[in-house]
Amino acid sequence: MAEISPLRRRMIDDMMIRNLSPATQQSYIYAVTKFSRYFGRSPDRLGYDDVRAYQLHLIARHRSWSHVNQAVCALRFFYGVTLGRAGALERITAAREPQKLPVILAADEIVRFLEAVPGLRNRVALTTAYGAGLRVGEVARLTTGAIDSSRMLIRVEHGKGGKDRYVMLSPQLLQILRAYWRLARPGQWLFPGRDAGTSVSVATLQEACRTAARRAELSKPVTVHTLRHSFATHLLEAGTDIRIIQVLLGHARLATTARYTQVATHLIAETASPLDRLGLMVAPPPPH
Repeated sequence: MAEISPLRRRMIDDMMIRNLSPATQQSYIYAVTKFSRYFGRSPDRLGYDDVRAYQLHLIARHRSWSHVNQAVCALRFFYGVTLGRAGALERITAAREPQKLPVILAADEIVRFLEAVPGLRNRVALTTAYGAGLRVGEVARLTTGAIDSSRMLIRVEHGKGGKDRYVMLSPQLLQILRAYWRLARPGQWLFPGRDAGTSVSVATLQEACRTAARRAELSKPVTVHTLRHSFATHLLEAGTDIRIIQVLLGHARLATTARYTQVATHLIAETASPLDRLGLMVAPPPPH
């Protein structure tokens, strides 16, 4: 194993002290490493002008704005915290990301998709993702003990931001999970991986998702997160209070959840226009 440099060790320690999630730590280290390799120099010997040049490089390579801003967050942390340089937040500018509406699957498309998922474990895992509105990493890390059938709840541990929460356990999902348990007999992990004592990998579930989308011949682009988007939108269209949906999804801000009102097409279509309240007759003009 390659020896970790003192500079990298200091950054890792800084992230551990602040209790950043393992995924965030990994992405920050990766971003700073890519930045350093681009210039062929240690990152502590590079300045804010170099950061600006690197941002322009990423944009020229047509990297997504979320990718660019992930690098910004990592470099802000590195310069502001690990190197203790003043003005990192102001000098390293984040981009304004375009606000795109999430892709939503209709109920019949959800059925087509889930029935096309290969393998029992993967199919039940992705069914759970939709049935409880979970992120792909949250599904992968579910333990058998997280299923509380007496209270009809699923305990989600170490969600985004390291937060735990409860989500509903639907009666239909409980039946599916019980049938799955009788066939698969999972141990600690509800959805075990190939190696003993490990959970299924995120990459495995993502690949199963891509395969199912092809088999189902869906015209929409589908990821595992699409199931979460669809879960929230279908709840909203069914009349569930948006604040309940916020809690189920684990959103810190209501504004994040509110974007689903833009894609809840049933609500939009059923909303009466003010024109409907006018006694207006629009007749063709009389002939001259």
